[in-house]
Amino acid sequence: MSLHDRIETTLVASVKRGQMQPAPPRLAAALDYALFPGGARVRPQICLSVAHACGDDAPQVANAAAASIELIHCASLIHDDLPCFDDAAIRRGKPSVHVAFGEELAVLAGDALIIMAFETLAKDAATAPDRLAGLVMSLARMTGMPRGICAGQGWESEKRVDLSAYHQAKTGSLFEAATQMGALAAGADPEPWADLGALIGEAYQVADDLRDTLLDETELGKPAGQDAVCDRPNAVAELGVKGAMRKLEDTLSGAIASIPSCPGEAELCALVQAQAKRLSPLGHAAANV
Repeated sequence: MSLHDRIETTLVASVKRGQMQPAPPRLAAALDYALFPGGARVRPQICLSVAHACGDDAPQVANAAAASIELIHCASLIHDDLPCFDDAAIRRGKPSVHVAFGEELAVLAGDALIIMAFETLAKDAATAPDRLAGLVMSLARMTGMPRGICAGQGWESEKRVDLSAYHQAKTGSLFEAATQMGALAAGADPEPWADLGALIGEAYQVADDLRDTLLDETELGKPAGQDAVCDRPNAVAELGVKGAMRKLEDTLSGAIASIPSCPGEAELCALVQAQAKRLSPLGHAAANV
């Protein structure tokens, strides 16, 4: 089974558990709407790729880890789009959850997906009890405070922002969870994988800042120019387009160099390089600014 199929199968099973009777029908529908069709599923793919690189001796556990990260990520997107934060009407090329279902159900859908992430771990990773506590701790640490995605959102309310801490929390945290939880799911030491996740996450946040500045709503599948509108921290505002492009390239190079020596090192390196290539069209846009 491909990585994509492993992720989708586990996500579908998780959502179906949450939609069993007597679930409220509209809230149940909002869960499907928020998760499917998904984006690139980059975080869970990285998680499974690291698990594979470390032996992948417990695929069900790795699948649960990957799905739990994606559930948290999708929950964060629902909450990010709410009027009290970004007030974004579009996500992935369609109306955001609060536009389609109302603000109340959007808040509840995001909350439900967060709880579902931990339920998925508890159920599907129970076959490896020696690994479960570490997986839960890693996901909790990278979701909450002081350095998870909640902290990342919190930085947007501060008058003075540490851009590196903001990027690490807002985006890097779930990538760090992906690499460390992939290792944990395969029974490997997670610490050597922390730098890879943090660097990939930082690169994605810089790339997102560049996209927000350079691309339009049609290309993004969501509102453009929101960092400036909301007066949020942005790598382009601090470094300029060329400086942000250099930072993106340097960070991706550092990510590739940080991959620990392991049996699946070559395949994982190819995955990171493919993600770097996926971001590279920004260079053409930047050259025309």
